This record gives sequence, structure tokens and C-alpha cells, in this order.
Amino acid sequence: MSDSLTSNFPPEVYAQRLAQAQAGAANAGLDGLIIGTGAELAYLTGSWISSHERLSALVIPAVGTPSIILPAVDRGDLALSAIPQLDITTVGWVDSQDAHELAVAALNVDSAAGFKAVGIGSSITADHLIPLHDLLGAQCRLELAVQVLKELFVSKDEAEIEQLRGAGSAIDRVHAAVPGLLKAGRTEKEVADDLNELILKEHSAVDFIIVGSGPNGANPHHSFSDRVLENGEIVVVDIGGTYGPGYHSDCTRTYIVSGDQNQADPEFKRFYEVLHQAQLAAIAQVRPGVTAESVDAAARNMIAAAGYGDYFIHRTGHGIGLSTHEEPFIMAGNELILEAGMAFSIEPGIYFPGQFGARIEDIVVVTQTGCETLNNEPKALR
Repeated sequence: MSDSLTSNFPPEVYAQRLAQAQAGAANAGLDGLIIGTGAELAYLTGSWISSHERLSALVIPAVGTPSIILPAVDRGDLALSAIPQLDITTVGWVDSQDAHELAVAALNVDSAAGFKAVGIGSSITADHLIPLHDLLGAQCRLELAVQVLKELFVSKDEAEIEQLRGAGSAIDRVHAAVPGLLKAGRTEKEVADDLNELILKEHSAVDFIIVGSGPNGANPHHSFSDRVLENGEIVVVDIGGTYGPGYHSDCTRTYIVSGDQNQADPEFKRFYEVLHQAQLAAIAQVRPGVTAESVDAAARNMIAAAGYGDYFIHRTGHGIGLSTHEEPFIMAGNELILEAGMAFSIEPGIYFPGQFGARIEDIVVVTQTGCETLNNEPKALR
């Protein structure tokens, strides 16, 4: 099993990220950033403290020392992060205090001058955002912090890429065992139960398990059921877990129950080869300087040319890191330019409602010249 979520990077890694975030806010003309809990906070501090009706937030002023604002009852959880070793002021508040006022004060802006613009973390919910905006004033422009700090949040550094490599290898080891689990007479749930145990041997937590046999494979977001597997049936297996200090794995392969290709539907084998080549074409398109939508088009155009375009019903991929789904989203209309360090899935699929479906998914990382594929289990039907 990988290390738990208390296994953080060295404090100097977080110190550098905080400095970059502060510089990014200043360069964007912001008064500062207010970051909620979740992946963005974990990226900047190593903390996975939970959020609820009481505000917990990291406040990074454009100038000055960052502060962590959190309920006093949650202060003990900071020991699980790098925060005690960082230059961050801890402000523990009790229920008689206004946490939103504390957060705004931590921006270190002269109230007489007024606030110009503030970057807001994506996990700040409306019940906190509205009172924060009321205190900041109608003249204050709010921006998504992730949009202001795209280079920081979206592109992964080498320490993060190494964690994603580990996560990719971990889920590959689980997929290597899947053919032995897919036996006629077993149910999807029985297979999923086995996968749950296997994922936990390689990860600190199970994120999701999809075992879609026969017509269930035509539903991309099917989980698993009591449906019984039959020889020659197609099964989509999409699995992922949490690894190390919170990084995620995510990989899909499509299998045949019993592994005998001669028992598979001939039409299925034809469209599966189209899908396989489309996934490889999308991977080949990945390199710095191209757009996210061009990678989607590389797969989608090949599938459409073969007559299956109406059966490819989702985007080609999503970013991955401390969140399972994040930028860059590999989809039509996303003109984001890919840069070295960006990590995302390549997962085209073809789905025939009521019959069967197939999906092939790998995580890739953009390199200086192309991309590195982090999943390496065979893609051929087996």
C-alpha cells in the first residue's frame, strides 16, 4: 500500500509553491487569494482539512504573510500537514467570531483604499462566498484562483509527476489481475469486491470502480450490479484510487469474459480496433503548443470517419492530480495551449445502447517533445 495522506512533500516544496502563488496574485493585480479546502489547499500546504459550515481558508495576500483561518476545534489537524513548518500565521476562531471578517483582514489591504480584485479558490461555497463579497465590496472583482494561477495549478512539477507515475504503476498492477477475475457465472459486484481489495493493496483509498458487462458497458458511468457475466461478453473496467500524498490513478481497459476473442461479436471487434487506433492518434497529438481541443479532435475525427461518431458521447479526457477531474479538459472548444507538465487522461469510448461499449484510458504527461504514458498494461482485447 502507498503512504497515507499524511505523507507530504518536504516543507520547502510547499514554501516555493506559496511564494509562486503570492507572486502570481501580485502580477495579476490581485489583492490576494482566498483558498478553500480540498486539492488547491493540499497543493499549497499539504493539508487535507475538511470543510463544513464553518469557514476554513488559506489567505495569501499579494504582500505579507499568508494566514490559515480555521475553526479552533480543527487546529489539531494542521499537524498532519506542512503548515506548522511554513511561514503561515494560524488564526483559530471560535463560534462567537466572524471568520469571514478574519479572512478579509488577512489580505492586509488598507480598508480606506478598498479592495480591487481577489482570487477565490474553487471550493469556496456560496454560503462563504456571498459574505466574503459583501465585506470586500461591490467594487471588488472576484476571479477564480485556478484561472489566475494556471501555470501553478495545472502544470505539474517533477515531484508531482513522480507521484502520478507511482499511481499509474499501482493501477496497472490491479489491471494485470483483471482477466483472472472475469469468469462466466460471477457477478459484476463480485468482481468489484475483488477489485476493491486489490486497489487497497496498492493505494490508500479506492476512488471508484466500474465493471460494465454487456449492455451495462454502454453506460460510461455505470458502476457495478448483480448482473451475471457470460462467456464472450465485453466488460469495461474503469478503476482508480488515491496514492501517496493524495494523487490519483485512473485507467480503463476493455476485456472479454474468458479472454477468447473468437467468442466476441464481430462488429464489436471491428469498432474496437477503430477505438484503439483513435486513442493512439490522440496520444500522438499530445505535445507542447497544441490545443486541448486538437487532442480531442484527433480521436473524434477518426471515430467519426469510421461511422461511429454518434456513439462517442463524452470528452476525450480530463486533467488529473490531487483531484481526479481538473484542468486541462480534453474537449471540443477548449483552446487551452498544452504545456510541459500537464497531466490528463486520453479515454475515447464508443457505446451502443442496449448492446455493449468500450473505452481505453491512459494517463499521459506532456513532455518537452511529446508525452509520457503512465499506464502500460496491454490495450488489446483479452
